[in-house]
Amino acid sequence: MPTLPREEPQPPTAKSHTARRMAESFGVDAQRYDQARPGYPDALVARIVAGSPGTDVLDVGCGTGIAARQFQAAGCATLGVEPDARMADVARARGLEVDVAAFEAWQSDGRTFDTVIAAQSWHWVDPVAGAVKAARVLRPGGRLAIFGHVYEPPAEVAEPFAAAYRRAAPDSPLGGQPARRPLDLYRAGYAKFADTIRETGQFDAPEQWRFDWERSYTRDQWLDLLPTTGGLTRLRPDQLAGILDAVGSAIDSLGGHFTMSYTTLATTAVRVGTGGGGGA
Repeated sequence: MPTLPREEPQPPTAKSHTARRMAESFGVDAQRYDQARPGYPDALVARIVAGSPGTDVLDVGCGTGIAARQFQAAGCATLGVEPDARMADVARARGLEVDVAAFEAWQSDGRTFDTVIAAQSWHWVDPVAGAVKAARVLRPGGRLAIFGHVYEPPAEVAEPFAAAYRRAAPDSPLGGQPARRPLDLYRAGYAKFADTIRETGQFDAPEQWRFDWERSYTRDQWLDLLPTTGGLTRLRPDQLAGILDAVGSAIDSLGGHFTMSYTTLATTAVRVGTGGGGGA
């Protein structure tokens, strides 16, 4: 998810899960998050469902339930696990069952699932403990699917954003990042997810999937989404206003709208063995 400091302020790393203040900042405006954030490619959801032995889905770090609702629409029974009660409340209001807990501490109480998904959230989970726990709660043949968006606004939007962010938050470590970063950095992050999955010895060889798509944004739509991203959720109102003004002016210069190129990456693997543990 590159150009912007957001929930993946840099390509996912093994240490992202320790940044708890950032991880817990997205619930500041959970309703806006739910309304502004994009969903996931229908082809991705269909491929995960088709490659799973049944319809029971556990959504790790479900947030407001954006991905979970897509799986429900595909005929799945979905349970969310979400550490932020504010996000969980929005998901419940939209019809999702949610347990409020960090995945590493969540108690399954013997429940097992055909699919475990993590949409834009696995970098907030301890990668080793998370992979082991996913294996424990998956049924034989069940699928773990970790996925998220990489997106790059055009340079005419990205460069003014980066400059405005540096002015507004000069002491932020995110301010020193380049405006645009190569997709290969993010693919490497998903490859690291695959490594930790492989190291459990509980899964078949992980696969890497990729889906490319586009979405058009008006000025107002993009300025509604920006405050939900990780680099902005913790800024003061005056800092945020300066950034939004700069980005809004940049979009105005493009005629009031632009097209975003998205890539959705996924790391996925099938559980092997004679059965899940069903424990904590």
